[in-house]
Amino acid sequence: MAKAAGKFVSGVLDVRVLPGRGQTGSELVRSRIALRVRLRSEPPGERLPDVGVLAEELGIGEITVRRALEGMCQDGLLDRRRGRAGGTFVAQDWDTVVAVMHDPDEAASLDAVHALLECGLVSHAVGEVPQDRLDGLRALTDELDRTDVADRLLELETRFHLDLAEALGGPGIREFAADLLGRQCLLLPAPTPEVVRARNRHHTDLLDELARGAMAPAVAAVKAHRDAGTV
Repeated sequence: MAKAAGKFVSGVLDVRVLPGRGQTGSELVRSRIALRVRLRSEPPGERLPDVGVLAEELGIGEITVRRALEGMCQDGLLDRRRGRAGGTFVAQDWDTVVAVMHDPDEAASLDAVHALLECGLVSHAVGEVPQDRLDGLRALTDELDRTDVADRLLELETRFHLDLAEALGGPGIREFAADLLGRQCLLLPAPTPEVVRARNRHHTDLLDELARGAMAPAVAAVKAHRDAGTV
């Protein structure tokens, strides 16, 4: 089980010492496809990009990607179809298959790392986040409040955490957050709409405190979000 341990270098969380970077290429493919499903860019029934495209996007070899996809087909997460309209597709019963892979202990460990990451980013960036970045995040929280569709709620919340990581730490930190969130999508049941809405109140509190430059309340909002349930 991964341990929520990290170091801060010059006030910034050094993600190199956190769990998550130790993923094999195959595990990275699995977690990123799971994240794509959560973000609805490739929902159940949708055809995945070709192997070469995935390999280039993830920065790993085509052979590794092909083997990972084959493994996911064997697990029932993906379907391989032949013929002119063939390819590799997200299984229609993706959620049912994922349910048997749940590992609450591992998911809780990854969530602790994610919370540590966000607390570190907030502590480092509070009072220095440009208003336009906060405006983009507020737009996501506003849409979360207006949305009733369960899949859309999950998508928007996940996008909030990815965009928050980039707003506070840059593209590299967003990639690290994507590693964590994608793995969690395979390890935990999707939260209910009620839980997502409850957590969105903490999103709003976090943005308010970041705008005020109040570090302690901003960190408290991150912790309150985690207490309301894991992503």
